[in-house]
Amino acid sequence: MRFAIVDDQLIPAPLLTALQKTHTLSQLKSLPQIPLQSSFSFNHQLQYYLSGKQLLLEDIPFPLEEIHKHYQNGYLIYHKALYHQREQTQCLRCGTRDSHWFAHFPCARCGGECLYCRQCLMMGRVSGCTPLISWVGPAPDSREGKTDGELLQWTGTLSAGQQQASNRVVYAIEKRNELLVWAVCGAGKTEVLFKGIEHAINQGDRVCIATPRTDVVLELTPRLKAVFPDIEVASLYGGSEDRHKYAPLTISTTHQLLRFNQAFDTVIVDEVDAFPYSVDHTLQYAVQRARKPGSAMIYLTATPSQAWQRECRLGKRDFVTIPARFHRHPLPVPKFIWCGNWEKRLVRKTLPDNLLRWVKQRLDTNKQALLFAPKISSMEVMLSILRKLHPKIESVHAEDPKRKEKVIRMRNKEIPLLLTTTILERGVTFPNIDVAVLGAEDQIFSESALVQIAGRAGRSAQFPKGEVSFFHYGKTEAMVQAQRQIVKMNSEGLKRGLLDK
Repeated sequence: MRFAIVDDQLIPAPLLTALQKTHTLSQLKSLPQIPLQSSFSFNHQLQYYLSGKQLLLEDIPFPLEEIHKHYQNGYLIYHKALYHQREQTQCLRCGTRDSHWFAHFPCARCGGECLYCRQCLMMGRVSGCTPLISWVGPAPDSREGKTDGELLQWTGTLSAGQQQASNRVVYAIEKRNELLVWAVCGAGKTEVLFKGIEHAINQGDRVCIATPRTDVVLELTPRLKAVFPDIEVASLYGGSEDRHKYAPLTISTTHQLLRFNQAFDTVIVDEVDAFPYSVDHTLQYAVQRARKPGSAMIYLTATPSQAWQRECRLGKRDFVTIPARFHRHPLPVPKFIWCGNWEKRLVRKTLPDNLLRWVKQRLDTNKQALLFAPKISSMEVMLSILRKLHPKIESVHAEDPKRKEKVIRMRNKEIPLLLTTTILERGVTFPNIDVAVLGAEDQIFSESALVQIAGRAGRSAQFPKGEVSFFHYGKTEAMVQAQRQIVKMNSEGLKRGLLDK
């Protein structure tokens, strides 16, 4: 779309009543913004639809005339979608500056060759002539009709470690600070958030819990709705029906935050170390853009990066640890088991003898197990070998169409041993399993991945002593650091009285 500037106002080309010189937004140095006209009777539906968002015109189900009337009265603004400075281009929705993400196409809207961003194309195309539209009028009252009080309807109790972390979360939200909650796998991070969320909503704030993975959104949504039954909860992921719901509590994939702009008073990022968020700067940009200035930011992880761990040690990052699980048993410490050149053995359709003994011991004692492999191709060969020991052994990976079905069968104890890639390194809980990794020296098994894999064992209070074994053809720094981190957390848990001796 092209715009003209008339009387220091932007006018979309379709609404011009006379011949005027028009421009794409990216061609204009600055965009006029109109002072708020408080006497204007604005559309409350449009207010709810646009508040805290930055949306494409085609995403807004209101006539252009009505949208523009709100602009003329200072209730919304047009943003540039692309920003040019010298030879540098930036997409202002996803933040990318990498030139290989930009390309030209013949644009029917502006009649020229238009530059567009391919990085965030899945959210709708932004180009040099595309406006992003945001609400700048008064925000809706997300708690309209509600009264302050006990929003949280949860009858559980926190462990001592959880309680300390919960208090720190409430304080960080109250003071609008940043806080890292470094909690071991299975420590109960979600419950630690409850009081902080209640505190934020009671003071009229909007809260967002963001996570890289859709399945975590789908898991968290019913849990949060159950403990906060009297408030609206929006659940956002690809294809979600809540995409335009305005709610005091939003649970969202980090991808969906590309549509938000200064929306939330508190942002909680779960699994901050998880792929793709940990490596995708556009998702990190989206999270930061979704925050209001001076908002609280809570990060949750069991496996902070080495850089973050160093910042914690040096006092450069505010953090709190939960070094023990609620059942007061220590984390299983991985054992390193040398198994020789396992890849050569796979070529000959065999497995290391000590790994075979490990598998047979679990089968003989009816102890379920997860066995991680670095590659799908390796896993398929392993499956053909191990099925000779038990026909119900299965394998699973990210592209497996029966992935969810196999996880359910594993939970139902119909599968004695499940071979898997790193797809099951986090987000799944089986009550009584041992865990092993073949090829733990492979570069795909980072420190973070290995800590998460070890965290699958011993999660249940009834079965807190699962075993973890790393079969390898040479120890790596990642293996050593993962083991060291687990030992350190157990030591801290013991010192703080959070573990039974």
